Amino acid sequence: MAANILVVEDEPAIQELLAFNLQQAGHHVLSAGSAEQAHFLLREALPDLILLDWMLPGVSGIEFARRLKSESFSKSIPIIMLTARGEEQDKIAGFETGADDYITKPFSPRELMARIKAVLRRRAPQMTGEAVEIGGLRLDPSSHRVSGHNPKGAQEGASAKLIELGPTEFRLLHYLMTHPERVHSRGQLLDQVWGSQVFVEDRTVDVHIRRLRRALEETGLDGLIQTVRGSGYRFSEKG
Repeated sequence: MAANILVVEDEPAIQELLAFNLQQAGHHVLSAGSAEQAHFLLREALPDLILLDWMLPGVSGIEFARRLKSESFSKSIPIIMLTARGEEQDKIAGFETGADDYITKPFSPRELMARIKAVLRRRAPQMTGEAVEIGGLRLDPSSHRVSGHNPKGAQEGASAKLIELGPTEFRLLHYLMTHPERVHSRGQLLDQVWGSQVFVEDRTVDVHIRRLRRALEETGLDGLIQTVRGSGYRFSEKG
């Protein structure tokens, strides 16, 4: 699945090469030549991942990463540091700022794409495009199909039934299924599914949870989405 990736690199030739390879891999790219420009872009829309050069004019990549991890709106965005500095102490410094990975220049496009996929799988599994199946419910983001059957029906040879979902319910279910067994507050779900720059009421989540459960009722899988009183919602096979 395509991810929105912000490239923060001050050398135009490298910035252009990174953007080209990312676009060839199907990702959407925003580019910035400085930390200040990147911070402005982040205020407009949050990316799924940031490729951040260590050596930037003005505010360094290390200082910018530290700032991003200290601000509530950006602290959850995964960061891959790009640098020509390959010493162990430099890598440790990068990781201590909260960076998720560290790539030493020069690197191949294949290595970069593999690192991006690995980081997204860990930090934002809903962005990898891989199908996920839990408790008889299967969601395939590449085909945008959801199917399911009650586990009891599966034992009796019943075929899976396609489940029709609206785009918001699909994104909501995808996020819940890729983060199972965790309790998510309404605010967290709004940030992750609707985006932190979208201003809607917390109760909007309740409306879409009801629609999602209603769509799953026919397969008997609506119980996978559980209400945790006073806290939020959880996707779980456990009763």
